[in-house]
Amino acid sequence: MTELPAMAPTAAPRFAATRDALDRLTSIGWTWGLAAILAGLALSFLLFGYAVVYWRNADMDFMVIYSALAMNDSKPQHFLDHTAYLTIDSVRTWFALLHGLGWLDAFTLPAVPPATDAAGFDIAMTNAVRAGRVLAFLIAVGCVLIFAHLIRRIVRDWRVALLATLAFALSGGVAVHSRILRSELVAACPVIFALMILIVIGRRASALRPAGMALAAALCVIGLENKVQAILLIGALPLVILPFGGEASGSVLFWRTRNGLLALAVAAALALAAGYAAWPLIATGLDQSLLEAARFHPLLLGRFGVYQVALALLMLGCMLVYAAIWRVSAAEAMTSAFAVVAGAALALLLLDLDYNAGNVIAVVNPLEKMLTFVDAGTSEVAHGSSLAALLSLLLQDLGSVIARYTFVLHSSPRPTVFLVWLIIPAIVHAWRTGKRQAALQALVLLLMAVGIDTLGVRRGLKVEYFIFTDPLVVLSGAVLLDAMPDFRFHNWTYPIALTLLGLHIAVGQAEPIKYAFMRKGPQSSCEWNGYYMPLMPLPWCLTPSTAQPK
Repeated sequence: MTELPAMAPTAAPRFAATRDALDRLTSIGWTWGLAAILAGLALSFLLFGYAVVYWRNADMDFMVIYSALAMNDSKPQHFLDHTAYLTIDSVRTWFALLHGLGWLDAFTLPAVPPATDAAGFDIAMTNAVRAGRVLAFLIAVGCVLIFAHLIRRIVRDWRVALLATLAFALSGGVAVHSRILRSELVAACPVIFALMILIVIGRRASALRPAGMALAAALCVIGLENKVQAILLIGALPLVILPFGGEASGSVLFWRTRNGLLALAVAAALALAAGYAAWPLIATGLDQSLLEAARFHPLLLGRFGVYQVALALLMLGCMLVYAAIWRVSAAEAMTSAFAVVAGAALALLLLDLDYNAGNVIAVVNPLEKMLTFVDAGTSEVAHGSSLAALLSLLLQDLGSVIARYTFVLHSSPRPTVFLVWLIIPAIVHAWRTGKRQAALQALVLLLMAVGIDTLGVRRGLKVEYFIFTDPLVVLSGAVLLDAMPDFRFHNWTYPIALTLLGLHIAVGQAEPIKYAFMRKGPQSSCEWNGYYMPLMPLPWCLTPSTAQPK
């Protein structure tokens, strides 16, 4: 009988690989993919950030730089609106470092030529603003790298992590903050990283998990110290983190022995010591005379400190619920609570590095600080007793957010809205196909983004505020894609992904390009020059009387 020839090896795996959209989108690998993302950011920064005339984004560049120059001249921080405390202090230190290296001459107010010397002023401020923009770019790059590291710990597939990092790097928030000096990036990213750390340590129990809780709490306070708007993210974290657990979330053996009780005692002592050290700052923040001088009005029950206590109780309650759901021992839960107190208190001590009572009362009373910048109608509703008026206002703002998410009814330079179009049906599909935990995780992240955007409408929901919610949308999409790997073999996945990539580049870079080619002059800065920069008049704002030498 004639022997049949041997069959050739099946080509099915090779065929499947060519159909895998993730392989095609990430063919250059993790390291080179990350390098390509950073190279794209650098090119965009050089073309539409560093090279742009120094007064183009003057409203915050100038305010931050003026305060940094003043602080290098031993004067107090002047710009306290956000508070921008860490941004200004980092610029101050950066300028001093560059001056020490001989790369920046004008690092103090007296070193900047007067406005009457227009040519000298232009040179000095061009150098200062460009130096500040380089720092903003370096901070943005650092945020992208940290996000990349944490997202790779959250999702199982590195290809999903790389695509999520690309979406974050090309989002409207990062596109804006990588080229100008503003407070939002240093406020939002620490809190986003705190959320990501909580997801990572919640899924994988260890004896050191309370230390991760302390780090997350410290990051939240750091974000709050730079912009009080971070309180919206912080307030949502305890609820959002509840679905992020798993089979490996239960406490390890360490926390069920006497060693766990010893760690609990140490954590309690550290929390007590840190709280004692931070108490003078908290007392200052609740000082009635300082609050009245700043025109703060209590938000609830006619007393300051009410919602802060409520937020602390919410955090404690959610920690207990998480412990019950995911089998965390009582010893570890209590240790984690003390760790949160210690981390938050230690981070609060950063306010003592360049102490200013204005920063302290803003950080301790963030919502009252935010309400000083809203219109009179919103302030009246917020401080009033009419629940119906408050709900009506929130529903109006929610409608505005939904219109923006459609992009058609209200366009914006925000490419993540196109991700939302895919995330919503994907949540429904995940729920119907049994991936209910992933669906719930994605849903709470998306609702968190919608809620924060809704509260931001009263401030115009400017492009600078996208950095608070864009990462949440990206995380929501990454969680879904990682939970439903079959999608990568669908015929439409690759073309849809390429379309999203193109939209991210085109829409995300639209705002920087618009500013780079804008023909509008710097005269609008004269409206606030005297208030925010009293010791630095601008050349184009001089009048015949102010131009005379004194």
